[in-house]
Amino acid sequence: MLRPWLHQCPWALRSFTCPQYSEDRVPLRKQLKQGAKALKAHKRQRRESEEASREKWELTVGIEIHAQLNSATKLFSRASTSSTDLPNSNVALFDLAFPGSQPQFQIPTLLPALRAALALNCEVQPVSQFDRKHYFYQDQPAGYQITQYYKPFAKDGYVDLFRHDGIAAEDGDHVRIGIKQVQLEQDTAKSQEYPPSTQLLDFNRVSHPLVEIITMPQIHTPATAAACVRKIQAILQSCSAVTTGMELGGLRADVNVSIRARREAAGTHQYGGIGGLGQHTEIKNLSSFKAVEDAIIAEKNRQISVLESGGVVQGETRGWAIGSTETRKLRGKEGEVDYRYMPDPDIPPLIIGDDLVAELKKTMPASSDELIDVLTGPEYGLPIEDAKPLIELEDGSRLEYYQDVMDILRCLQRDQDPKSLKTLGRVAGNWVLHELGGLLTKADLAWDAQRVPAQSLAEIIDQLQRKQITSPTAKQVLASVFDGDLRPIPQLLEEENLLLRPLSREEYIALAESAMGQNPQMVEQIRSKNQLGKLGWFVGQMMRMGEKGRVEAPKADGILRELILGESQGR
Repeated sequence: MLRPWLHQCPWALRSFTCPQYSEDRVPLRKQLKQGAKALKAHKRQRRESEEASREKWELTVGIEIHAQLNSATKLFSRASTSSTDLPNSNVALFDLAFPGSQPQFQIPTLLPALRAALALNCEVQPVSQFDRKHYFYQDQPAGYQITQYYKPFAKDGYVDLFRHDGIAAEDGDHVRIGIKQVQLEQDTAKSQEYPPSTQLLDFNRVSHPLVEIITMPQIHTPATAAACVRKIQAILQSCSAVTTGMELGGLRADVNVSIRARREAAGTHQYGGIGGLGQHTEIKNLSSFKAVEDAIIAEKNRQISVLESGGVVQGETRGWAIGSTETRKLRGKEGEVDYRYMPDPDIPPLIIGDDLVAELKKTMPASSDELIDVLTGPEYGLPIEDAKPLIELEDGSRLEYYQDVMDILRCLQRDQDPKSLKTLGRVAGNWVLHELGGLLTKADLAWDAQRVPAQSLAEIIDQLQRKQITSPTAKQVLASVFDGDLRPIPQLLEEENLLLRPLSREEYIALAESAMGQNPQMVEQIRSKNQLGKLGWFVGQMMRMGEKGRVEAPKADGILRELILGESQGR
């Protein structure tokens, strides 16, 4: 029956039945298929273009990372480094460069800096020195920044990057990036712009202690550059050298980008002691890992375009805005002469004793690479996809919880088959990360190791491994404990009648035949077209039809294969 408005509008009916419309209409499925095909072709074309570009041009990247140290005081004054107070409330006279004020090096700021250097495999220098880097800008009240240019406190380190760190596929499985030096320096004021013409300064950040980490120009892909910054941030956080990362503004990166033609003579420029490079430009103040990668890609493409058109790349400082496709020129590149470096006459040399370095080495936590080797090794047997988040989540708290669960589980499972113990690490990792983690995510709650005590989770897993409960029952019990049920796990299982009472073979067959009888067409598709994926649907039907908590999925699957496919099952 036609809707009333079609009677009133005869043209509307004709428009829906017009043969021309039917001939021109493209079905949605075909549109989606064509779109997917076009996208695939675009990606292939882009990949081929990038491969051709890599064959012709060599990209070289060096990175300078500025990270705020985990310190209660500033580098040269006793003012607090708290970022939660009112603007300009934590400022000493020296921070504002009042005439006559003198810098007083705060020894506690050295400890997190040393931890950072040791974690980056650097050699700590027994004697280092502070220098003045002169430039005139509103965020630097003295007209110079105190840093360590000529004699840094640490140098000659390295960071190892692996495939699981996110390096580019063309870089293989492992890349080692040299660390030229790590130096102490003071931060500048924080600028806040209020268009069109107002700019406010917060001097709370002035003289906040920083480490500047300068890598060697040994990176040749944008993805690996981003992975390097990400890995260094994780290393600094793991040894408590810093408290915040890029996400909260506690770490910033500058990247130096140069391009040279591979088949032509080596370039005439050098950077970080490595020669034969093209003219580099510096992109300042990148505040996210994605910005690092995107800015390098944009600058690489810009330099290639300049060179291919016969132009010359100028040494300059450039900027990058999130969402941009191009870098923009900020100013000409300052060199060593422009900054007029000179030793600071007001600060004596920094002398670091071997006994202090040796003691810090003893207390350094295991590196993330060492932890990954342990977690993916025979002791735990975790896949890398689970090992990495265990290390990274909650600054290692999730890893400590996982290890507590495993210690308890090993005690509970001492009487079990050694073969089953080999899979215990993977099972526990799944429950800690995915089952318990999923409940936290769903409830939008922060990590709390006491919400489900390690003892309770270990006992749930133990009961599941012993086949005293099914997986759905284990998840039900975990949810009960998560929601505040304080009963011991054995008592909870007993009182709620959750312990598994296994079905007999005959009961499994009855359930399978009932599910198959209701869906004969699907049974035929499995038999004739070998659509084995549909067996899972039948398993789900059997679990819904059977008594809750009594149907075991592996046994249900085995019976279905026997009845539908004629596969023999062990009795």
